[in-house]
Amino acid sequence: MSFPYKHVLLIGATSGIGKCMADHLVRSGVKVTAVGRRKDRLDAFVSEHGSEVAATTPFDIGDLDGIEGFAAEIIRKSPDVDCLFLNAGVQGHYDVSAPETIDLKKFNEEMTINYTSLVALTFAFLPFLKKRAEEGPASIIFTGTHLAVIPAAVLPAYSASKAALNVFTLCLREQLKATDSKLKVIEIYPPPVQTEIHDYMTPEIGRKMGMPLQTFTEQAYAGLVSGNDQVIIGGPEPRDVYLEVVEKRRGLMEGLAAMMRKMSAGGAGGAGKEN
Repeated sequence: MSFPYKHVLLIGATSGIGKCMADHLVRSGVKVTAVGRRKDRLDAFVSEHGSEVAATTPFDIGDLDGIEGFAAEIIRKSPDVDCLFLNAGVQGHYDVSAPETIDLKKFNEEMTINYTSLVALTFAFLPFLKKRAEEGPASIIFTGTHLAVIPAAVLPAYSASKAALNVFTLCLREQLKATDSKLKVIEIYPPPVQTEIHDYMTPEIGRKMGMPLQTFTEQAYAGLVSGNDQVIIGGPEPRDVYLEVVEKRRGLMEGLAAMMRKMSAGGAGGAGKEN
């Protein structure tokens, strides 16, 4: 099997997983439009790969009011985009037992970047991508984390925001399936990876924490090529127990969704009546 998408719009492409994945995709023959805040790094991406296969758009996804306009401009300039890859994320350490130490603005910004902005981007591109899926393969890929399932107590904002994103992903996939949409929803579950996201621990320590970035990228790409809609790399030990939790949780969610659809269909026209 080969990677089924021809033009990936990769959000959060100037560092870490996003940058390495953007490079890997281009080298695999996929056109990438890279999005991020740091224009110098975006320019370097085009210089490295060439403008025929690499394009860029500077944008700060924390600008929620600008997302609709950003999406409209991308769709106008690049109507061949068939994959939205939502990768951006930030991470901070908070002791929520000591609220006097919490910078609430920073805490909320983390929730916004990791969850709210990605939901807004999904909504902005969803009508376009649903139409693209009628013409050929199209997808939305979310970079999640194992901490969405097993939270890290010292990373409450990150764990909570990623848990919310995981639930949103499950709901989006299920609702698209219920409408017979061909748009694929994929979630990647990374382990800790050696990137800038851990710099709050100091770069010397944080960037040595976890799986080497290139190793992760190769495994994630292989998972995407496999066609699975959940790409689970590594995971908490015992891993077999963790995988069982992930699969059983999804199965229960899908069962609940089916039951609620059945109840809704059966109750049409008769809700609220008493004999």
